[in-house]
Amino acid sequence: MTQLLLIDDDKELSAMLAEYLRSEGFEVDAVFDGLSALEKVKVQQYDALVLDVMMPGLDGFGVLRHLRGYSAVPVLMLTAKGDEVDRIVGLEMGADDYLSKPFNPRELLARVRAVLRRSQQSTELVADNSPLVVGKLKMDMSSRTAMAANRVMELTSTEFNVLYFLLRQVGHIVTKEMLSQSAMGRSLEKYDRSIDMHMSNLRKKLSQYGLPLRIVTVRGQGYQLVDKA
Repeated sequence: MTQLLLIDDDKELSAMLAEYLRSEGFEVDAVFDGLSALEKVKVQQYDALVLDVMMPGLDGFGVLRHLRGYSAVPVLMLTAKGDEVDRIVGLEMGADDYLSKPFNPRELLARVRAVLRRSQQSTELVADNSPLVVGKLKMDMSSRTAMAANRVMELTSTEFNVLYFLLRQVGHIVTKEMLSQSAMGRSLEKYDRSIDMHMSNLRKKLSQYGLPLRIVTVRGQGYQLVDKA
């Protein structure tokens, strides 16, 4: 059974969400502060985390920063309504997606399922899971590993899917809608900057690992992965 960790200092909301998610077939643990969350993750393997930004003590950003030092577990962040800064910062730090409060529990369920889909080996992304190799970059969907000149790249689940999809289309323009549907498992929403932030993170990592690949923004159309070797 899929195991989720819900991290939110609002105990009443947490209890309601945990009950709802359990009724949908999930196993759910709930903690109410950042330090407890990190302790939980050390002793229990979760399929995904639902993480609130605003918590006393160690906030959601602090939890995510610690977590990304050793884990690529999918993280859905809960942010304040209309607070674009929190959403951008969370995505820059490695969150897989975000949801603004207040929200309908059904929307949370849909976002959780989308995050889980993209973290698992799935025929929804590609029918052929054979490894892809372009220059010094090799990506294997079966093992969900990316190798840069024999070094394992540290990618979040969403970053892996986005880069894999771009690599399959290397040299071709792909739209944001295609990326959102194929790599993130959901339709592109108006004013949604998730794809932009994942692209920003991937650009930094391609440079960090010394790969001669560049992600080019094609104004009004989408993105293109170009091999500069």
